[in-house]
Amino acid sequence: MDLSTKFDGLVLNNPLMPAAGPLVGDHEKMLYLKDAGCGAIVSKTISTKDAHIPKPCIYGDRDYVMNSELWSEFPKEMWINTFLPEFIKGNDGRPLIISVGYTKQDMEVLIPLLDPFADAFEVSTHYVGTDLSLVAETVSAIRSRTKKPIYMKISPHIPHPELFAKTIKEHGANGVVAINSLGPTLKIDIASRQIRYGNDKGFVWTSGPVIKHLALATVYTIKQAEPSLTVIGVGGIASADDVIEFLLAGASAVQMLSAALLRGKELYAKIIADLPKALEKYGFNSVQAVIDTQLTNPVHYKASVPYLIPEKCIKCNLCVKVCPYFAIEMKDQITFDANKCFECGLCVVKCPTKAIVMSDGGY
Repeated sequence: MDLSTKFDGLVLNNPLMPAAGPLVGDHEKMLYLKDAGCGAIVSKTISTKDAHIPKPCIYGDRDYVMNSELWSEFPKEMWINTFLPEFIKGNDGRPLIISVGYTKQDMEVLIPLLDPFADAFEVSTHYVGTDLSLVAETVSAIRSRTKKPIYMKISPHIPHPELFAKTIKEHGANGVVAINSLGPTLKIDIASRQIRYGNDKGFVWTSGPVIKHLALATVYTIKQAEPSLTVIGVGGIASADDVIEFLLAGASAVQMLSAALLRGKELYAKIIADLPKALEKYGFNSVQAVIDTQLTNPVHYKASVPYLIPEKCIKCNLCVKVCPYFAIEMKDQITFDANKCFECGLCVVKCPTKAIVMSDGGY
């Protein structure tokens, strides 16, 4: 199975890479993920000043991470003199994408210093705000200082992803990394009456599987608006199936971080190992075949009243409890009131034994 993906002169032996964050905070961590098999490596975000990070700073729950961690806690000199040279010494040629932030002025300093080490740049716009003119100035400042590919990382608070994409394309960027963490968000501890894991304003940022569908929508929106831009998908990836979904939405590669914080660093190697079987399961013979597939959108305005497969029903009554239209009752068996049923499909997807089906409407 061919897992490779190619874009903007970069060649990855598989589409999975780490996202910028604590797991790529120095050369030893980056080399660990190289050895785990990641198709490319992304550094933690480097800025002109090292970050002062409140502790503790990372909270993990079942399907999300909340954190108040910032960019790299190490000064740029540590990256230039130690981390990046040591990584390159131990690397086997796979692409290195250096994450940088944040302003035009930062780029004027950082890009010339980091360009000798980078195969490409990822640029965080997390603290730039929503003014696209500032984003445009930042892209122009980078492009005038490097010939390497530039990927601008979009934050969920950017109101019009398609305009963001158009703006960065016009000023020389090669693509978008979508999306950054969601925030600001708030973590409250009831017992202590305290804000927990927050920065000096009390806020944290949320990432992980919980933001996956927002990330997918952003990837799809950008790729539909600007097909010539490369999109790297990030936000909620936790499995080989998730990788395939992002590729179908328009991504050429993906990044993962939060799921590895929640489930363990071995998840990178597991997803890479699982990917060939997942591709085969869905009828693909390569990663490129997924990327080349055009999604369809078969909108229905009429479905059907669900019906029961009695031998599969365990009489858990979950469908009765969740039906928002009060259309399901348990009599001798589960029954559906056609006069009340809105054909919404919720009971179909919530049934734990797949005992409820619809004859049309995509189920």
